[in-house]
Amino acid sequence: MFTTNAATYSCGVGADRGDAGLRTPDRLVVRTAAVADDRELLAMLPRPGAVAWVRRGGGLVGWGEAARITLPAGEDRFTAAEKWLRALLETAEVDDRVGLPGCGPVAFGSFTFDAASDGSVLVVPRTVIGRAAGRTWRTTISDGTSRDRGGRTGGQAAPVTAGGPATAGAIRWHDGSLSAPQWQRAVSAAVQRISAGALAKVVLARDLHATAAEPIDVRLVLRRLAVRYPDCYAFACGGLTGATPELLIRREGRRVSSYVLAGTAARGGTAARDAGLGAALLASAKNAVEHSYAVDSVRDVLGPLCDRLDIEARPSLLRLANVQHLATAVSGTLAREASALALAGALHPTAAVCGTPPDAAMELIRELEGMDRGRYAGPVGWVDARGNGEWGIALRCGQLSGRRARLFAGCGIVAGSDPAAELAEAQAKFRPMQDALEG
Repeated sequence: MFTTNAATYSCGVGADRGDAGLRTPDRLVVRTAAVADDRELLAMLPRPGAVAWVRRGGGLVGWGEAARITLPAGEDRFTAAEKWLRALLETAEVDDRVGLPGCGPVAFGSFTFDAASDGSVLVVPRTVIGRAAGRTWRTTISDGTSRDRGGRTGGQAAPVTAGGPATAGAIRWHDGSLSAPQWQRAVSAAVQRISAGALAKVVLARDLHATAAEPIDVRLVLRRLAVRYPDCYAFACGGLTGATPELLIRREGRRVSSYVLAGTAARGGTAARDAGLGAALLASAKNAVEHSYAVDSVRDVLGPLCDRLDIEARPSLLRLANVQHLATAVSGTLAREASALALAGALHPTAAVCGTPPDAAMELIRELEGMDRGRYAGPVGWVDARGNGEWGIALRCGQLSGRRARLFAGCGIVAGSDPAAELAEAQAKFRPMQDALEG
């Protein structure tokens, strides 16, 4: 929760400083009220620059910046972000007439995978539209000046044009940091390290570059992802845009939940073929081991923080449009106060996106991937002033900027991994973003 006395913290809330990484107003004025508007959330975004967290028609979208911080590298980046947000919100004037999670002041965030990387970001939008429990609300956030009151943060959001945002035109694709053969050799090297006992699992990622004929509209990409992958969380923050199937942590009061994914198979072209591939995935010893590492890493963090933690006895199948995953639901009751942001920081990185043991896996990732992941595979989501929020793992995503996009996909590597099969899996994981860009 963000209600501790401000004297505990010394992050220095003041006027706008003008440096690229920090916008912190003296005081926020926040108004949340119910609205009668049943339009699709993503259709309400008035401009391409947006933040979003949407699933099955519910969630949050926002635009503008009332406050923002971009964080340097460091293991303390989650703590630093929370201290900044706490100090900002302690002085806010809040009128929340709805009272659901996601109402009042909300910050959207996207954090780097590797603590050695700069660029984690936390943004408090000027306007947020939310929908949950059959209700829709609008939150406006300003610095309290007469210019801001009831002005551009308080008016009706302009819908996208009748035809939707413009397409990006033809897309040209380029190899990322490693070509396909180079990445397969990296997988082979990882299998050798695992077989030698250096570690049990490592997740290796690839990147893929795209150049479009026209600027890429984030709204169009988000809407395509939301329609095609309704069971995923369509997200955007700081240009990182995607649809993740993996919920890292949800917090509502003392209740917490997580949805762990690890182990992947293709979808079949027929019902019988699909069922056969799913049954083979459930029976796969290699995938079962990979999945168990991911579940254990979540249990190890949440267990000591909860009075009770319930974990499904065996994984089930999560079937998406392009792949199917082994999935395990986790739920619990917190024993003490911890915000959704703090919990996301404690859980990251899980074995699902890094490996086990995590320190050895991180070192091998730095050695073999040949790239900086940036915010791919890091936590992405939102937190409100009560500490409620939802954070996913930034998967099936790309960093979008103008006409350019950098896409990411990764695979869990264990002793039984086959480089050719892992390459095929990575290619399948690129498809959601490739299709969203191409139409």
